[in-house]
Amino acid sequence: METIVFDIGETLVRDDRYWASWANWLGVPPHTLSALVGAAVAQGRDSADALSILRPDMDIAEASLARTAAGRGEHLAESDLYPDVRPTLAELRALGVRVVVAGNGTVRAGELLRALDLPVDLVVTSDEWGVAKPDPEFFARVLEVSGAAPGSTLYVGDHPANDLFPAKSCGLQAAHIRRGACGYWWADHPDVVATADFRLNALTDLPALLNQVPDAPRPRALRAL
Repeated sequence: METIVFDIGETLVRDDRYWASWANWLGVPPHTLSALVGAAVAQGRDSADALSILRPDMDIAEASLARTAAGRGEHLAESDLYPDVRPTLAELRALGVRVVVAGNGTVRAGELLRALDLPVDLVVTSDEWGVAKPDPEFFARVLEVSGAAPGSTLYVGDHPANDLFPAKSCGLQAAHIRRGACGYWWADHPDVVATADFRLNALTDLPALLNQVPDAPRPRALRAL
């Protein structure tokens, strides 16, 4: 494996601050919003649908701008990273692997991630590229920055429909991580088990997997869950 590309939310970054800040903005208990996020995930819906359930008439994009204008916009600190992130990324680079972070996110999210000075070769978000997962064009861009062939590029993420299935359909190898609401809920789904080249319980599983190659092509179950 020459290049490993990482999703952002609930792969590298914990989303609890994000949802707690939205709950505070909307004036609801954090547990209420977290429960609705879990319900959306279990139904195979976008987690952001939880916001629409709470405020059906709210324009989420406009509300995000209002939060930023009020000084309550995006924030990212070292404490928002999962504990295994920095040591695993450093170990992978020490092993000679090109390490890229590429996931759905705002331009501001990209700036905040780069400010953390992670041991990676590149950090880029969907808004910076102008295309978001699961669009195949996003993964075409991933391959452009990978610097390696699709079969030598591994995409790591928690979301089957946004990460695992489209990465595989574009010819990349793909790993599903059991992390976050989506990662845990769908980890043992037959389509995930059949499609993933690797299934991770933690990022620290990765270095030992570098020289492993799937024994045979896996069925590519590409429908959205």
